[in-house]
Amino acid sequence: MSVSEHYPRPEPFKSQEEKSEACETLLRFLLKERGMIAAFSASQEKKRRLIREYMNVRAALPVPQEILEVQDRLFWTESLERGIVSVEEIPEIKNGVSLWEGDITRLNADAIVNAANSALLGCFLPSHNCIDNVIHSAAGMQLRDACAKVVARLGRESEVGEAHLTLAYNLPSKYVIHTVGPFVGRELGDTERQGLRSAYTSCLNLAEENNIKSIAFCCISTGVFNFPRGEAAEIAVGAVLNWKLRHSDYPLKVIFNTFLPEDTKIYREILRFI
Repeated sequence: MSVSEHYPRPEPFKSQEEKSEACETLLRFLLKERGMIAAFSASQEKKRRLIREYMNVRAALPVPQEILEVQDRLFWTESLERGIVSVEEIPEIKNGVSLWEGDITRLNADAIVNAANSALLGCFLPSHNCIDNVIHSAAGMQLRDACAKVVARLGRESEVGEAHLTLAYNLPSKYVIHTVGPFVGRELGDTERQGLRSAYTSCLNLAEENNIKSIAFCCISTGVFNFPRGEAAEIAVGAVLNWKLRHSDYPLKVIFNTFLPEDTKIYREILRFI
């Protein structure tokens, strides 16, 4: 994929009525796909929640262009309403490294990193609050289809430590880099540590290959994959600093994105010493 590619930004909706009509159109489409009859007695808030839930369980299929146009205007309007955060305004700590706490789907980095599972198709649990679900739900239905194409090209599921690039569609970023971190069962071992280190390094290598100049990392593997938060942060910072040392001629801004205050505290403490 060429870094010159950028998903076109549609004209945002200007009224609540337009957004309501868009919700009805999308919900009607999603219900029809499931062989269900559309009934719109619910509030707009509930309709929007249902759209996300049906998106989450929808198979990786193309979407008719007229539906995409409605979805894109609604989702891009919502991205603007959430507020776009410029990575240039996030203070640098040192060596092109920054820390920012908040919703990663608000960042306009060239690429944001998604902690995916090996299937690469996003989270199928309706409205689950994992980063995989949040990113897919805000980007749009195209993202699952794009990920399915990546899997088709691979001819297999993704392995731990690999990284894969797609467009970001209706997110403020240009791209999403999907990587699979290790799952920690009863005991954390060197295999899991190396897998996490490889996930960060693979994302950085892919960024350089595609001329990406800013990348925001979520806290890979620390959620349902159960990697201890403190050691995960140490590995993440170490992998980034080691990569930057080996690629000192490449100007890449790296943002460690946290969502939970406890993760912010951990990263802030580690980054004091860089």
